[in-house]
Amino acid sequence: MNDLRTLQEPLKQRYMADPAAALVTLRADGDLGTGVSCSVQTGHAMVEAGLHPGTGGDGLSICSGDMLLQALVACAGVTLGAVASSLGIDVSGTVHAEGDLDFRGTLAVEKSVPVGFREIRLRFDLVSDADGEKMAALIRLTERYCVVFQTLAAPPALSVSLTRRL
Repeated sequence: MNDLRTLQEPLKQRYMADPAAALVTLRADGDLGTGVSCSVQTGHAMVEAGLHPGTGGDGLSICSGDMLLQALVACAGVTLGAVASSLGIDVSGTVHAEGDLDFRGTLAVEKSVPVGFREIRLRFDLVSDADGEKMAALIRLTERYCVVFQTLAAPPALSVSLTRRL
């Protein structure tokens, strides 16, 4: 627990003294593959993303919707661990995310159906001897500080651009 605080304290001090140092631009890159696929470098392994079987995919490539939910689970799990450490709560368990998609929107079958997730549910199944008040604080702070959760809850401005090469 103190190891995390020890690691984070100089960063917090630096960011208070120099707010610009806290601004980081994360990037993701992919290479268009054969058929309807895109290989994405995760930093640890190459992942081939493709269409979900519900939209014509063969099920061999990972669906980007799955990747979004996996990113949410990963971020929420890491954030929960950091918050638990900070609060001195001993906790173990699992994190789950599920989301509802209506492929009629994606496939332009019904124009009134939105493209994307209609609802995403994040669930923690935790084991801890902490009291209810501490556990409520753990979940509240995890939600507050989980980057992926907050990005989904309050979407940032998005833009798309094209660089065309001949």
